[in-house]
Amino acid sequence: MTDQHTGRLKDQVAIVTGAGSGIGRATAIALARAGAHVLGVGRRAEPLDRTAAEHPGIVALTADITAGGAPQAVVQAAVDRWGRLDALVNNAGATAVMPLADTDAERVAGLLALNVTAPSLLAHAALPHLRAGRGTIVNVSSTFGHRPLPGAAHYAATKAAIEQLTRSWALELAADGVRVNAVAPGPTESEALAASGLPDTVVEQIKQDESARIPLGRRGAPEEVAAWIVHLADPAATWITGQILTVDGGLELT
Repeated sequence: MTDQHTGRLKDQVAIVTGAGSGIGRATAIALARAGAHVLGVGRRAEPLDRTAAEHPGIVALTADITAGGAPQAVVQAAVDRWGRLDALVNNAGATAVMPLADTDAERVAGLLALNVTAPSLLAHAALPHLRAGRGTIVNVSSTFGHRPLPGAAHYAATKAAIEQLTRSWALELAADGVRVNAVAPGPTESEALAASGLPDTVVEQIKQDESARIPLGRRGAPEEVAAWIVHLADPAATWITGQILTVDGGLELT
């Protein structure tokens, strides 16, 4: 990521969930480079510390956002430190391969808790501060929030829920000057596949298969998605709200 946007978000305060890796890490770094104070949130301290080491504008906070009271505590940590909150980036989420034949209540509930409920409660906790500063929410969806994903339907359904929340909140909060948008990435290079426990050969085959399906011929880089999150979080984007911006190399067109 270049420093071409240095200063655009000077003294703005942003929360980024899932900041320990992938798109979350790239977004925290990009926002900090643009001048923002960033609270990077995640469940594991070590990856968060690596993110924070990338820029002095990033502060790490270890938290499980699905835990009771955690969304309020996360928002309060940012406000206590910097006195305001301008942008909430709901990036944390989980994928799950779960064919209908293997579906169970606990896994469905877990997906909903992390991918839908936690972002909702974070937005709820952030709302008074976002109203005060006419701030913004950027949700992270997926190409599969609006494209079928056989074998992982519940993951796709949680992202469809995020997209509908984005549109509904945008209308609900427009009178307060709070903008709500979403970025919907396609397959990106991240630690998710490596951390899935699949053998290296299987991971490599998945990557090749995904690249072959993407019209631009490759998986995305987290920095390419982060750049658009920064654009949507920028106060200069004054007249865009309720939009789902798909950043996927053309995959949704296939």
